[in-house]
Amino acid sequence: MADLLPTAERVLANVEKVILGKRQEIRLAFTALLCQGHVLIEDVPGVGKTTLAKSLARSLALSFQRIQFTPDLLPSDVTGLSYFNQKTQEFQFRAGPVFANVLLADEINRATPRTQSALLEAMEERQVTTEGETRMLPRPFIVLATENPIELEGTFPLPEAQLDRFLMRISLGYPTVDEEILIAQRFLADSPLDELSPVLTASELPGLVRSCRGVYIGEAVSRYIAEIVRATRESKGVALGASPRATLALFRGSQALAAISGRDYVLPDDVKALATPVLAHRLILTSQGRLHGKAAANVVDEIVERVPAPVESGAAVGG
Repeated sequence: MADLLPTAERVLANVEKVILGKRQEIRLAFTALLCQGHVLIEDVPGVGKTTLAKSLARSLALSFQRIQFTPDLLPSDVTGLSYFNQKTQEFQFRAGPVFANVLLADEINRATPRTQSALLEAMEERQVTTEGETRMLPRPFIVLATENPIELEGTFPLPEAQLDRFLMRISLGYPTVDEEILIAQRFLADSPLDELSPVLTASELPGLVRSCRGVYIGEAVSRYIAEIVRATRESKGVALGASPRATLALFRGSQALAAISGRDYVLPDDVKALATPVLAHRLILTSQGRLHGKAAANVVDEIVERVPAPVESGAAVGG
């Protein structure tokens, strides 16, 4: 298996020319891309959500499209539509912005459920079906969706079925004082995003994805992942736990995280690092859990603390 550590470091360093002080969040987003998974970025406006998506796309020479989700947005505004071309006297398909490698679904919860559902087939099957015809999306295809957790007026919460299609949810958060000064200085003259050059090509990504899938997961670590997911279904205060899709996401995410860390085997620490980003947004708390002020992320953190991790180290874990 090829060593992905140097490649990952090049990508992270390139994105950090634009996004300061958020290496872990950039690392998670790159991990999701190597898993061919989608990311929900939940944060307040102005912290760099759009810039992160654009920086990743440019660093990897991927096509990028952005959709500003609004209540009047139609499904055809996402997927595209057929129109009658008077010159050729034939119907032609005009592809929507979903036909891109990286799609930024900005403020996805502002669109109606009907429009939100237009993304479901694309996210799960990497294809779009319109007027009885199925068209494949470009590969890789990743949705980076954003939502503002504070401003809820006029929004439509994402249903559980759609939340489950996001491999992980991340939050960028505010920068430190020193980071904020550096950001201001860096963007005073011009945007560094305009000068960002690719460090990989899109044609290299399939090989990286295959390398991640070849990372070894021992029996003990596999059982550890399964026990963490099962614990979400049995925890007090949880009405709906994580699905088997979440188990697969945690498996693949752990493989990718191990690979970009320079290892060809998964450690329990990889699982711990991804448990909350991968599982928390999939949980639905009971009214009792909400009354006690338990956030889903806290529930996952408690489960990770409670479930015993394999104690062996290195490639021998679970071997």
